[in-house]
Amino acid sequence: MFPNAKGSELVAILATLDPSSQAASTVSTGWISSGNHHSLLAVIQTGVLGTGATVDAKLQQAIDATGASAKDISAKAITQIVKATGDNKQVLINVRPEELDITNGFGFLRLSLTVGVAASLTSAQILGITPRVLPADTANQSAVVQIV
Repeated sequence: MFPNAKGSELVAILATLDPSSQAASTVSTGWISSGNHHSLLAVIQTGVLGTGATVDAKLQQAIDATGASAKDISAKAITQIVKATGDNKQVLINVRPEELDITNGFGFLRLSLTVGVAASLTSAQILGITPRVLPADTANQSAVVQIV
């Protein structure tokens, strides 16, 4: 679509769950606006999972950046990752702004990641793909400190 554009001009890092040994618990990104990109992509990564551990992830939607009226986005949850087959894997969740309940004012989303049973290495990102206004890198979260 834009053959001369750099990747960083078309993709923004909107939110992250930085790499960690996550205890058995749920963590979530902050709420982000869905309206600034034509599509969004959640990337979930596992490292070595703890004994018997499970990993679940889903996208949720809200009316505003505080999470008002939060609810799950239909069909935007992964199939549970388990220790037996889940070390060092990646899962992608695609979503378009129109898949949110926009009729009822839902325009914000976040990623929720749950580790069950035992601490496990995880990380995740939400990427904004094809911005409505170029370049995308102006929407990067503040933790992005270099673009080369």
